Amino acid sequence: MKLDPTRTLPEDAAHAALVGRVWRPDLGGPSVVAVRDGRLIDVTAHFRTVSDLCEAPDPARALAAATGDDLGPLSAILANTPPDARDPAKPWLLAPVDLQAIKAAGVTFAVSMIERVIEEKARGNPAAADAIRGEIVALVGDDLGKLVPGSPQAMRLKDVLIAQGAWSQYLEVGIGPDAEIFTKSQPMSAVGTGMDAGLHPMSTWNNPEPEIALIVASSGAIVGATLGNDVNLRDVEGRSALLLGKAKDNNASCALGPFVRLFDGGFGLDDVRRATIDLDVRGPDGFVLRGSSSMARISRDPVDIARQMIGPHHQYPDGAALFLGTMFAPTQDRDGPGQGFTHKIGDVATVSTPKLGALVNTMRKSTDCAPWTFGTRALMAYLAGRFPRG
Repeated sequence: MKLDPTRTLPEDAAHAALVGRVWRPDLGGPSVVAVRDGRLIDVTAHFRTVSDLCEAPDPARALAAATGDDLGPLSAILANTPPDARDPAKPWLLAPVDLQAIKAAGVTFAVSMIERVIEEKARGNPAAADAIRGEIVALVGDDLGKLVPGSPQAMRLKDVLIAQGAWSQYLEVGIGPDAEIFTKSQPMSAVGTGMDAGLHPMSTWNNPEPEIALIVASSGAIVGATLGNDVNLRDVEGRSALLLGKAKDNNASCALGPFVRLFDGGFGLDDVRRATIDLDVRGPDGFVLRGSSSMARISRDPVDIARQMIGPHHQYPDGAALFLGTMFAPTQDRDGPGQGFTHKIGDVATVSTPKLGALVNTMRKSTDCAPWTFGTRALMAYLAGRFPRG
């Protein structure tokens, strides 16, 4: 895997407020960095964590005012990030969030909603999925993007589907009033661009989920966005929705990056609402999969999803990163007719959009990815040593 700044950064990077994290071997821990003129500036003296920065009244302005050590060109740190090319004595990129809770919204697009119903009906069997897909689409169609969840029209559709015996728990969260919001991963556990992403070794039917993740402060204010790959085990979740935790939260199964783009006069929620997220998967077998997910077709507005996650009913004092869901559910056959798509070890998955750049990961078994060993307790000890009082 070769990473370069041109592909990694947003197309208008010169005008973007970009914050990320770098592991500094010389200090034995992570630093908060700003991207400036193709270089990474360590601003940890001003903001100990990305979570701290996101709590500022105007995070983009606060980042612009922060000064610090120049860690060198982004190109060199990118080149040192992939595990198989890394010099452990030099800095490398990390996921751009730290203390934030990592949450995700599911079934927010009609196409992915139908695919979840198919998973449920197929009970994790990809060979049965193609026939069931035809039956479901014939009954409910594949364009429910204009249907407002929880609206009278949606409730009438629910009544019709129940009468025909076609109702599903996935349709409930897809067109009902309550969004599906779950814990994707733990704070400090996400992997960043250039790093290996994990698939549980028990899974034989899985896929990437290219998404935008909102960065939400503890107040509920949405202060920025980044890209995410919500790696999903379709066979595991298809067996039972109660296995969602096993399907979603495994070592290295949450990828975020490359940087958080903070909201300012040049980038905001409307850019998120208009974004198209592209996916490119290239396999060691020569297989190529391409797809895209248009945020314009989301069934729930990002603000509504964030409000369902955080508010008087639930607080996140360190903020949260919130995956918004995807409309992309790959059905392209890879190994044979009717078998659909599943990852192979060594696949390189790229999630990209012009305003946020590109997130690139190589797929490995979760047991073969670097284990997660640096958590919140380690971060607190590291910061206490780096910035002793007095």
